[in-house]
Parts: sequence; C-alpha cells; structure tokens
Amino acid sequence: MAQLNISNLTKLFDGVPAVDDLDLEIKDGELVSLLGPSGCGKTTTLRCIAGLESPDQGEISAGDDVLVSSSRGIEVPPNRRNVGMVFQSYALWPHMDVFGNVAYPLRCRRVKTAEIRRRVREAVDLVGLAHMLDRPVTQLSGGQQQRVALARALVAEPRFLLFDEPLSNLDAGLRATMRTEIRSLHNRLGRTSVYVTHDQLEALTVSDRIAVMNAGKIEQLGTSREVYSTPRTRFVAKFVGYENIFDATVCGRRGDRMQARLASGPTDVVTCVDNGAAEGAAVGLAVRASSITISGSRPSGDNSLVATVRTVAYLGDQIETTLDTAHGTVVAKVAPGLGSAGALLEVGEQCFVNLPADAVVSFLD
Repeated sequence: MAQLNISNLTKLFDGVPAVDDLDLEIKDGELVSLLGPSGCGKTTTLRCIAGLESPDQGEISAGDDVLVSSSRGIEVPPNRRNVGMVFQSYALWPHMDVFGNVAYPLRCRRVKTAEIRRRVREAVDLVGLAHMLDRPVTQLSGGQQQRVALARALVAEPRFLLFDEPLSNLDAGLRATMRTEIRSLHNRLGRTSVYVTHDQLEALTVSDRIAVMNAGKIEQLGTSREVYSTPRTRFVAKFVGYENIFDATVCGRRGDRMQARLASGPTDVVTCVDNGAAEGAAVGLAVRASSITISGSRPSGDNSLVATVRTVAYLGDQIETTLDTAHGTVVAKVAPGLGSAGALLEVGEQCFVNLPADAVVSFLD
C-alpha cells in the first residue's frame, strides 16, 4: 500500500489541456473516485498515474518514491510502477484460460511456478472464481471476465489499484452487483485505489472520497455524502442530479438558515442551507426534484412559487411534473397513489411549488 500524491499535473493534447494543473492526495488504503463526464480528464489522469501517458508538467509520487517529475526529468516506466490496472474492456488474453490470464503478471516477473500457483489461487478465491481456473475466458460471462481482470490486477500485490470505467460494459443488474463486490473487496484488502467513472451511483457506492472533475480540474473533493448533499459549484450540483437551479442574491439570515432573493421574476425569497456567503453575494440555489412538493393553495412563509403545469409523465415509481414559474422551469417528482397534489395534476393547471428549506442547498456563483 502507498500514499499517492499528484501535484501540478498537466497533460496537453494538441496544445489543449486534458488535465490542467491538478493536485490530489490519496491516503493509504483509501479508494478515491474520479467522477465526471467524457472529456473531463479523469482517464488521462489515471493513465498518467499508470505511466501510459507522459504528463507535460507536474509530479506523481507513491509514498517516498517519485514516479514522474517533469522538473527533475524522472519518469519511471509503467512496468516498474507496481500498479494493478482494471480496464473497461477487460483486456484479457482470449487464447488463455482463467489461470493463464491471472498468472501472466507473475510469469512476466519470473516468479517460481509453485509461488504462481499459490498466488493465483488466492486471487481467484478473492473474486469467487476458484472453480473456473481451467475455463477459457471466451466462455465466461461479462461479469466473470471482469472478475478475472480484477484477480489479475491483484495477483502481483501492487502498491495501488487503478480502475478505468471497469463496469461500463456490464448490464445494469450486474453493475449493481459488481460495485458492491468491489467495495467489499476494498474493505477486506485496504489497497490504495483510484477509480474512474462517469456514473455517480457507482462513485457514491465504492468511494471513500470523490473528486468531481470538469475541464481537467477538480471542482469538488469530498466524501460521497458531502458531494451528494452539499455541492460547491453549479457544475457539481447539475452533475450529481440537482434538477432545479436558481440564480439568487443573499438578502439576510433567519436562525441558522440563509435567505436569498431570486434573481428573476417577482420578488420571491427562498430560505435555504447557509453557505456562509455575505449579504449581497450572488449565489446559486439547488434543489432535487424529489424534494419538491406541490400544493393547490399557497402555504404561509417563503419558499413557495406560483406555477403552471406543463407536462406530466408517469415513470412507474414516480410521477415527473414539469412546471413553468416566473423563475424558469421546475421539475418535481412525487410518488403516485399517495393522494399528493402533484400526483393528481393536469396539464395547464395552476398550483404552488414548495421548496423545503432543508433541501435547498446554496453555493457561491
């Protein structure tokens, strides 16, 4: 195991930064996910750690060992970094059986045959494939092939593990199973790991901390709960599923809550979670569709907007309603069959959108 430190990492493609002056410190035994959309720089960062890309600037070290340093002219070859990598495409040898694929890294290191057998059996036991050692990998399911790839990454006892979108090729049900298994395996082994994904549920499930990336930079780094519940930027709020975002200006405090005046339309004030912004500061307010309630009459106090129903869509376990307000379109999701006003509305009806103060988060805009 090793602490992984990344400092001022920059990687350019045709003069355009894919990774832009990135800093990240990963603790011993920690699993950190790089989460973001395609093109945000997460896979390029991972490949720089593995040695599959040469950064234009910066330094990467594992504990006291410098793996790459542009200023000192150091770049350790990939085969000497002692990392285990699990690829999106599995990258298995199709002409080998399970044993041969898992044993391959040890054979490259010229480990003795008896030791190879012992370590391969330990690795396949960890991923539940001990009964398939002689099975050709071409006869395995997608989930089984991914387990072989994971065992191969573990067998050489690497100082850290790298995962590059490892579950993207699996169906939804198998992804749910595998992300639970990966987290369980991490809990048992405590191997320092970096996990790349564009799937927020995957990141929330497997991670100790999540680094949300955008345009080659980290926009927010925190625990799963922190990133999901208290996004610090507009980009992070949108990416982790806050469907409703409003522009506002801080206008005061009420108890331990902040009050902000919405920037467009009539003078509506929203009480929300306090982010410490000074009065008069421009802020963004974000609220999830599932937190919004809809009523036929306006409740007393703040946090209620006049609305007109634009669309109603039945989603099985939820009814999704889009509503027009003076401050833009609002999306609400309510459970059907509970007598909620939101479950009974028709297109064109007037109603009130209610934003619970505890569910409205704020960030500096």
